[in-house]
Amino acid sequence: MHQLPVPAVDAVPAWVGEHLGHLHRDDAVRPSGRFRGGQAAADAALATLDVAGYAGRRSQVLPPERRGASAMSPYVRHGLLQLGEVWDAVADAPTRDRTKYRDELLWQEYSRHLYARLGTRTRSALRAEPARAHARWQEPWPRDMLCLDTVLGELDDDGWLVNQTRMWVSSQWTVRAGHDWAAGEDELYARLLDGSRAANRVGWQWTVGAGNGKAYGFSRWQVRKRAPGLCERCPLATDCPIEAWPDDQPTRWLPREPLLAADPSPEVTAGPAAVESTGAPAAVWLTAESLGTADPALAAHPDLPVVFVFDEPLLARLRLASKRLVFLAETLAELALDREVELHLGDPAEVLVGRQVAVTHAPVPGFRRLAAEVRPVELHPWPWLHRPGAGPVSSFSAWRKGLPRR
Repeated sequence: MHQLPVPAVDAVPAWVGEHLGHLHRDDAVRPSGRFRGGQAAADAALATLDVAGYAGRRSQVLPPERRGASAMSPYVRHGLLQLGEVWDAVADAPTRDRTKYRDELLWQEYSRHLYARLGTRTRSALRAEPARAHARWQEPWPRDMLCLDTVLGELDDDGWLVNQTRMWVSSQWTVRAGHDWAAGEDELYARLLDGSRAANRVGWQWTVGAGNGKAYGFSRWQVRKRAPGLCERCPLATDCPIEAWPDDQPTRWLPREPLLAADPSPEVTAGPAAVESTGAPAAVWLTAESLGTADPALAAHPDLPVVFVFDEPLLARLRLASKRLVFLAETLAELALDREVELHLGDPAEVLVGRQVAVTHAPVPGFRRLAAEVRPVELHPWPWLHRPGAGPVSSFSAWRKGLPRR
């Protein structure tokens, strides 16, 4: 493990290549063509957020100017924007659009609740066997299909996709091509700027039918409806492999997972409800879950240095796209313009054990493990939109029924 120099804001790609080049999957560092990391970019996106028309155009794929998707997810995923402030930002939107957009924010919150409760258990099917095609395609995402080539090209360029095309590629991987859904989820997770095990994994579970027993069937019909004109330009226009709907498969329910019905320890799942302190911190530990200036621990200690550790063992295993590392480094480089920032590469526990740090709880299994080793002297609550309870998370609707009105 070793300490890294803090990059200049305009030199981040070269810095990533020099210091983190052995940890990403790309031949060369490739920043996102659309998204820049940092609080300034997040604040600018929020300031211009307009969800008028969202309800009718949220699933539109092409042309891009007709899309209703807000593209806030990279900033939300890394805590540059919190769900509560995005929720409040659309208060004056047209009723139908505001309601639908807030439903999507609630889905993000639901996925965090589910993942915080079940953790790595979400890597296996939760309620039903996935609807996996019996005939396995050699390539799950064949680029000679223009619909997939277009989507994967956007993923390679920007590290982001609208929700509709995320459903296309996940359904194609398993329901059409017969490949293991968890391997496909790993692949998409690694390539998305907003890749999170909560949202990405739950999305895959529901798309392939593992979460609700009903798979989303990717077909030419969706492409023609959501991306008009694309099929006509495809080399396979007269021999489309997804012309018909996928074959129906009977639902094969799995044994009941008790944690889907009730949480015996919701206080552990949710983390602290108030600041827990055993001493005076000397630094603020930031995690990739919460990098914004409104991070509770960061905001509480404006004069303390900030410590961030690029988790080398984890990154070596994940092999993320380089644009995700650029996004993180851009955020930290911008923060260093106003705060003292320490960057390290190594095992976070080895870097932080023995240091008096304040940190914000993160609702992911890795944080629990690390916090148990690091033993921060000050632990701040996670800024939930709705604090997790003991009720069911077996479906979005079941979970939502237990929410208080906001």
